[in-house]
Amino acid sequence: MARVPTVRLNSGFEMPQLGFGVFKVPQDETERAVTTALQAGYRSIDTAAMYGNEDGVGQAIEDAGLARDELFVTTKLNNDAHGFDAALQAFETSRRRLGLDYLDLYLIHWPLPATDRYVETWQALVKLRNDGGVRSIGVSNFQPAHLDRIIDATGVVPAVNQIELHPYLAQPELRAYHADLGIATEAWSPLAKGGDLLSDQTVTSLAEKYGRTPAQVVLRWHLQLGNVVIPKSVTPDRIRENFDVLDFELDPDDMASIEALDRAERTGPDPDRFNP
Repeated sequence: MARVPTVRLNSGFEMPQLGFGVFKVPQDETERAVTTALQAGYRSIDTAAMYGNEDGVGQAIEDAGLARDELFVTTKLNNDAHGFDAALQAFETSRRRLGLDYLDLYLIHWPLPATDRYVETWQALVKLRNDGGVRSIGVSNFQPAHLDRIIDATGVVPAVNQIELHPYLAQPELRAYHADLGIATEAWSPLAKGGDLLSDQTVTSLAEKYGRTPAQVVLRWHLQLGNVVIPKSVTPDRIRENFDVLDFELDPDDMASIEALDRAERTGPDPDRFNP
């Protein structure tokens, strides 16, 4: 089985660069999907309280019988749990649902700038890390201004910022900002939800050149950029296909041609405006 490369986080822990996401996977399908992923070789699983499937992830992990130190488990704080005490309680609820003694990574899911409680929420995550409940803490969908505020308030730099990132939204400025601060960039929606991107002529031509699928080419692009990437699927063949991206490499010119597809096109909400 191919060995997944890792990214060394600023917390000192290693995070697999290729993981399995369960966004919008129904609870009754989650256990089967995660089991398939673990059997395929994934060792990093990404969920969230918002997804409503932490129990299914936890059951699949328990049934797999893998050593705890072989796994890297991420979940995220729900949007209704911002605030210091609420975040501490929400963490314990997620940890209990997952059936784990500790989490590898805990993220604030969205900054919710109109609510404006993400600084005290970050302070709660710092406490959780210091108390040993979670090894690494980070954020999701944070913009530079949001990052600056929590770092200025606490002196603690997030280990990860999980953002929407794909060839149609390559986010070079935010990736460079992360690099300057020592924050790992993690891509959600890495395939732009599959739509036009996977039928784009640039991507399909490269897929033909390398004898791979369009999705494999895009995932390989992410890995070579240094992104952590978490493709999601409930189809066993697709789950295995998305993992089979470790034994080929894109040429520099081909990497550049994919990067040139950037058109600042989001598939999800704008973090500066999202406040459900």
